[in-house]
Amino acid sequence: MMFGLLRKPAETRAPEGPVLDLSGPRLRRAFENLVESAEPTGGVERYVTALALKASLFEELLGKGRLEELTETEFLDLAAFITPVRRRVGAWLGENGFDLLHRRLKALLDGWSDTKSADGRLSAFTEAFPDDRAHRWVRDLGAEVLHFTAPDRYPLMTRWVWDARVGTGVLREIWFADDVDLAKISADDSFETFRTLSAELEGFLKDQGVFRDLHFYTDLLMAHVYAGYINDRGGQYLRADFAGGGDPMAHTRRMLGLDAVDTETGRTRLKLIDGSAHVLGAPQAAIEGEAR
Repeated sequence: MMFGLLRKPAETRAPEGPVLDLSGPRLRRAFENLVESAEPTGGVERYVTALALKASLFEELLGKGRLEELTETEFLDLAAFITPVRRRVGAWLGENGFDLLHRRLKALLDGWSDTKSADGRLSAFTEAFPDDRAHRWVRDLGAEVLHFTAPDRYPLMTRWVWDARVGTGVLREIWFADDVDLAKISADDSFETFRTLSAELEGFLKDQGVFRDLHFYTDLLMAHVYAGYINDRGGQYLRADFAGGGDPMAHTRRMLGLDAVDTETGRTRLKLIDGSAHVLGAPQAAIEGEAR
């Protein structure tokens, strides 16, 4: 039985967005495992609070009219919290400069309140970069900038949530099918697909008694679902990005960039072009001066 039909009578009007056949049992198992796995490190609420703080940082630096004044150091602070970006953007900035990226970010967020233009703006942002393996992080950068700057308007639209081109992501892992590997999923990676997925997951969470911070609970649940995929079936590329120990929440934190900062030193996992670690809030010139 389709999860999407558990809460929708057959006689209701057709849904506005795409129909997604999600598996209730898979979602319940994932949610129960998330609660159990998070308990030793402070519980689910601790992770939700961390996501809210991440969003407040994005809103502070990219919203409220601050984008025009965004500095490279501030951008690096944000990028440290986006896992696919932090390993690659330092080299890109070293070759292309921050001004170019700044202009592209401004175009991405221009008209941000109109979600109908989301697909066009995100496509324009990604298409401004080369379409190759080395620049796959660009889609994730654009998706996280939109989501964490305005989580009430934009669902998380990263490749690990759903990548229609290769047919992988959270959507496949919670699809209703006897064998998800063989399932044919025709959903595209448009704003409406992600919005519908987010709405379905929020409905599921309400059924589990969750009514606050639904955007961030949804992010956390999706990250935990995909962390399970990495643990069970992740290939060499995924394991290179998400190598970790036995902590059941390690990959979940990493998916959402919550492992970004060493709280004792302020050093982040973002690598600059010289291979050194970016320090939260510190311009690279200052770091180099201290080293000398």
